[in-house]
Amino acid sequence: MKNGKIGVTTENIFPVIKKFLYSDHEIFLRELISNAVDATQKLKTLSSMGDVKGELGDLTIRVAVDPEARTLTVTDRGVGMTADEVDRYINQIAFSGAEEFMAKYKDQAIIGHFGLGFYSAFMVSDKVEIFTKSCREGAKTVHWSCTGTPEFEMEETDEEHDRGTTIVLHLSEDSAQYAEESTVEGLLKKYCRFLPVPIAFGKVKEWKDGKYVDTDKDNIVNDTDPLWTRKPAEITEEQYKEFYRELYPMSDEPLFSIHLNIDYPFHLTGILYFPKIHNNFEIQKNKIQLYSNQVYVTDQVEGIVPEYLTLLHGVIDSPDIPLNVSRSYLQSDANVKKISSYITRKVADRLQELFNTMRSDYEAKWDDLKIFIQYGILTDEKFAEKAQDLMLWKNTEGKYFTPKEYTGKVKENQTDKNKTVVFLYVDDPVSKHSFLEAAHCKGYDVLVMDGQLDNHYVNWYESKNKDTRFVRVDSDVVDKLIQKEENVKMSLTEAQQEILTPVFESQMPKDDKIHYHISFEAMSPDEAPVVITQNEFMRRMKEMARMGGGGMSQFYGQMPDDFTIAVNGNHPIVADILADAEKAYGDKLKSITKKIDAAVAEEKRFDEVVKDKKEEDMTPEEKSTREELSKKIVTLRDERNERLRAIGGENRLVKQIIDLALLTNGMLKGKNLSDFIQRSISLIEK
Repeated sequence: MKNGKIGVTTENIFPVIKKFLYSDHEIFLRELISNAVDATQKLKTLSSMGDVKGELGDLTIRVAVDPEARTLTVTDRGVGMTADEVDRYINQIAFSGAEEFMAKYKDQAIIGHFGLGFYSAFMVSDKVEIFTKSCREGAKTVHWSCTGTPEFEMEETDEEHDRGTTIVLHLSEDSAQYAEESTVEGLLKKYCRFLPVPIAFGKVKEWKDGKYVDTDKDNIVNDTDPLWTRKPAEITEEQYKEFYRELYPMSDEPLFSIHLNIDYPFHLTGILYFPKIHNNFEIQKNKIQLYSNQVYVTDQVEGIVPEYLTLLHGVIDSPDIPLNVSRSYLQSDANVKKISSYITRKVADRLQELFNTMRSDYEAKWDDLKIFIQYGILTDEKFAEKAQDLMLWKNTEGKYFTPKEYTGKVKENQTDKNKTVVFLYVDDPVSKHSFLEAAHCKGYDVLVMDGQLDNHYVNWYESKNKDTRFVRVDSDVVDKLIQKEENVKMSLTEAQQEILTPVFESQMPKDDKIHYHISFEAMSPDEAPVVITQNEFMRRMKEMARMGGGGMSQFYGQMPDDFTIAVNGNHPIVADILADAEKAYGDKLKSITKKIDAAVAEEKRFDEVVKDKKEEDMTPEEKSTREELSKKIVTLRDERNERLRAIGGENRLVKQIIDLALLTNGMLKGKNLSDFIQRSISLIEK
């Protein structure tokens, strides 16, 4: 028997291993089985080169648990180890058997570093035992054990042991779950489901006499020949779909797949799928699984895959992606950047192929594809260069156009007086139907922009195409959506607008979260008497803020919604309301208006007299006169407005046409909607 100390530089190495070697303790099982796969692959290589004689036999790796004894055992029939090799690979932690082997046998699929991987077992164990026998002739069985201190025991015995290595973990009390079948089976499916060597965990069970019983057949938990390792030419479309269902059992069928396969200047294989994205695309991230030689590493692939492609699902397998000890976090590396560029190009090429060869199929899938391409354009400049011409815009008739095609379609009719092409759009054709119809009556074409990233995309497009502008149909009255030279004349004078403003203000909706203001617009008499609009810029900024736009968008996100109650100055009903207000006020309206006009004229004359004087040069008398004149105007206007608001508050017609506009926008709810219905009935009865 040999006694000794493990070759480490500190007595405190084991507490460090237990706490910090891996961020996730469950990874120990992946590491142990990866080592077993390594040992098996080494044996195959040695056999193929004639260094190992005879039949290799069954190479299945076996995993077993014993809940009562609180043990977990991993057994392989790989190369095994001699006492010298155990001394080097186990007792000297930093030495990697895999590195030495790779130097000798290049281009073989060896997973990683034996030493550190093995020591992950101490994160969950009070004691670890190794029983191993080398594949070399005359080798003896070696037994090694350690209780999680730098002391170990190792001896060569004549005890019979099959070729290969058995590792027995005597699990600590707080890791007893790793001796439970269900826990271990879950970990095997997560980390080992595609390893290239068969892994058996117990026996296949069958239902017999009212219960499940073991059969003689091994329960193989992994697929040793996953789809991405095969040649694309040998795979059918249905097999791609079946593999997707295997990876994501509860998901909808994917839109299409991309097979990755490159050997130079780096090694990369994999299959990526474009899934159907539903409401919140954020929750769809982290669905790409990263493998290294078929060993599961992580689903945090932001460092390898461009951000927008983290929305994709599938598998990437590359031994050239550098990983730290935990295999969970990616290091900055030139290969990673090359891989990222390759994947971007491959995705863009696949989209271009679909667009060029199957335009109708591309259009049919567009509503689901749109978010990927928009996200890519917004976050990846190189992808934007390739994909901007693959964008499609859909109009309200359900027809699809590239931006270039659509610009050609609408340019003649939808260019404003400043030579800017205006793209009108609607976010909800049903709720904004009246605005949509008004635009159609003008002969305008309208796009449907109802996606999560549309606001960000139209901002991006406007920044790249200076002579274009997107305008939502409810952002202004129809005659001002695309301003041409010919303008409709307003029949209301400024004085009449001043009289009507407090009348309409008296019936404005009251809401702490929404600001309303009144404007009078020159519209066709056939248009609605009142239209409620929302400024394009402010609304867009607020919606982007809700999507997490950051910066100024966050500032806009804190501001209340702002709507304009646009009164149609040419509508007969508005003229009737003006007449009713003037009649209700009586002769006193003309009298107070004359007083206001006189006070305003007097203020203008005074301003003309003192216009060349600075504030500090004005006499106290002049300052007092200016203040009195201003106060007089305010007092007279307040008096008139107070009376007009009282008159407006009693005018059910004012309330009715404002409520009609709110109803058109889907903004009339609850008690206000009930009151509107009752008022409508009473007005009809009259």
